[in-house]
Amino acid sequence: MQFDQDQNLIVCDADKGLLSIDPQGRITVLATEAEGVPFRFTDALDIAADGTIYFTDASSRFIQKEYLYDLMESKPHGRFLSYDPATGRIAVLLKDLYFANGVALSQKEDFVLINETYRYRIVRYWLKGPRAGTHEIFVDNLPGFPDNISGNRRGTFWLALFTVRNPTVDKLHPYPFLKAQLSKLPKTMWPKPKPYGLVLALDEAGNITRSLHDPTGQHLRVITSAREYSGHLYLGSLHNDRIGKYPLP
Repeated sequence: MQFDQDQNLIVCDADKGLLSIDPQGRITVLATEAEGVPFRFTDALDIAADGTIYFTDASSRFIQKEYLYDLMESKPHGRFLSYDPATGRIAVLLKDLYFANGVALSQKEDFVLINETYRYRIVRYWLKGPRAGTHEIFVDNLPGFPDNISGNRRGTFWLALFTVRNPTVDKLHPYPFLKAQLSKLPKTMWPKPKPYGLVLALDEAGNITRSLHDPTGQHLRVITSAREYSGHLYLGSLHNDRIGKYPLP
């Protein structure tokens, strides 16, 4: 979720698509499909100064409650898109992403970052300059599953990883047949995510400048969002019964 310049709350609703909620609480559906392909898992967004909304559809195959099947299949069903509020036009900027997740604009809005959760990496898509319209790997081989990412617009990105990597899952990835068989078993028999809290800070060159850990997960685990505001880092999760607030130096 994020407010636009008119104080409308722009929301990626996993089931309903890209929404706008005005200050009186009235909901407008902005988009539910692109290029004739319906959104199955509208996921994350960031809004540029000109009002353009950059967002992701994590998977065109699996809905939110089926996200673990997307992990097991590990095929590129995700897309990165933009929405122009002046025209209502939707553009598909990138296809074939491996679970397209968090979105964050850079300080100068010359590029935007997109997480590929099940490839443990972040993609950079150039919006301005000689490389505009091209993309590249920004960070690869991350130590966990990247979920949401946010920029403080001062050169730092905060990356939430909902758990550390699972050795069993890593070993299974090269063997689609074994993963297909595993997916047919009850979920209680699937590899379990470690209850671990993990957030990374990255600069605009892709360097990891800081890491915050809760190895036991007792305070916060399965962190899915990290956003800086007024000297603190606010931490959200799919499963915790609280929001984390961490003071930044």
